[in-house]
Amino acid sequence: MSIKQWPAAERPREKLLERGAQALSDAELLAIFLRTGCAGLDAVQLARHLLTDFGSLRAILGAQQAQFCQGKGLGTAKYVQLQAVLEICRRYLAEQLYREDALTSPQATRQYLTAKMRDYTHEVFAALLLDNQHRVLNFVELFHGSIDSANVYPRIVVEQVLTANAAAVILVHNHPSGICEPSQADRRITERLIAALALIDVRVLDHLVVGDGETASFAERGWI
Repeated sequence: MSIKQWPAAERPREKLLERGAQALSDAELLAIFLRTGCAGLDAVQLARHLLTDFGSLRAILGAQQAQFCQGKGLGTAKYVQLQAVLEICRRYLAEQLYREDALTSPQATRQYLTAKMRDYTHEVFAALLLDNQHRVLNFVELFHGSIDSANVYPRIVVEQVLTANAAAVILVHNHPSGICEPSQADRRITERLIAALALIDVRVLDHLVVGDGETASFAERGWI
């Protein structure tokens, strides 16, 4: 039986329109993206097959082109479409954040930074540069390291802050291990950056450590 022959309430598109996207399973959401199945499989069955093969929806979304295109029913056209969708999502989150006060919209800030940082396979140290009303001026990736660490130089951070004429910053880096618990090295570099930026009257409002689905906040722990 094809999806068109299913009861209307069970078809992914109709279900989304009636109940909202949040009501759909991973397989149903992926089926809408796939649009069609392949020989012997409807779109939902194909989506379930892909989720089993890749392991998760996130693994499909984060797959490199060669790996993605090996999936049943996938190819270069689908890969291009998916990358466009992901970039649209990132830009949507960025626009939401740029319109709001980063301190009064902590959830938007975390969503944006998590989307930017969590899928890196190496450690990246970055900063969200803010004006004196805590509106976002820019997001800059400052240092790229190995899978274990990144060398962070306060002088370069200060240069970027001065160039943007920022009044405050939110520091952020990822842990490729997926564990967001800050290390002692993370705490030491944060203290160095707070001291360096204080010399030019710029405040460090927070330092976020992005893991796999979780984010640790220095400010929430009382470390800033």
